[in-house]
Amino acid sequence: MPTENPDQLDLFADTVPVSAPIGPTGPIRPINEHVQPTFAEVSEEYKAFEAKFKPKKTTDDCYTPELVYNAVRDYVCSRYSVDPASIVRPFWPGGDYERADYPAGCCVLDNPPFSILSKIVRYYLDRSIRFWLFAPALTTFTGGVQATAVCAGTTITYANGAVVNTSFLTNLEDPEIVAMSAPELHDLVEAASAEARREQVRHVPKLAMPIELVTAARMNYYSIHGTDYVVRRSDSIFVRKLDNYPSGIFGGGLLVNRRAAAERAAAERAAA
Repeated sequence: MPTENPDQLDLFADTVPVSAPIGPTGPIRPINEHVQPTFAEVSEEYKAFEAKFKPKKTTDDCYTPELVYNAVRDYVCSRYSVDPASIVRPFWPGGDYERADYPAGCCVLDNPPFSILSKIVRYYLDRSIRFWLFAPALTTFTGGVQATAVCAGTTITYANGAVVNTSFLTNLEDPEIVAMSAPELHDLVEAASAEARREQVRHVPKLAMPIELVTAARMNYYSIHGTDYVVRRSDSIFVRKLDNYPSGIFGGGLLVNRRAAAERAAAERAAA
């Protein structure tokens, strides 16, 4: 039986005894220490797949438009003689309402996380802290009506785009009142919410598209307005963005030559 040569390379060993050569920045890592990139690190498809499982926004992420909040605040202050300076807003990203400062005589007027609303109401009731809280309209009775349910039946478009039917919970009313309607508050909030939506639309920048850029949306516009317009392959190229559209053109577009652009200008006049 041949004797084992201690200097012979073992092809089946877990590691290869390679001495670390010195490079310009220090010792070079041995070959067996090289870390291969994972599939997740190099695959865009995998990243997109993984993103499907990331937490999505819920009603806990509903931040109240300022116009809507102000309308509710003014109503509460007028109806219940609440000093605006005494209002406390403990619900904000990263905040902890149980550690917030509640001065004597304060009133919490805020939009709390709906998922723990019953716990929050009980916390304030146990400590005799005045409150007026936004609440989901259809579940204000969930967990027992511990406070007065002010069923205003409003529809609020929150800052994250979520549209939520909203009412309120409070201990500012007579404790004997379990639930009540609030038509005046409904009208005030609906008007403020509509104005907030108009403000949002007004602040969306509209970039003027050149006549040489044809989009699918504009082609649909011509059909709706009874106008014939044809784009030929030989007169156009497909583009995803232009210099003045650095974020890209939704759905892409067709960049047409001068002749096709002149035809489009005629189509625009006909469809107007």
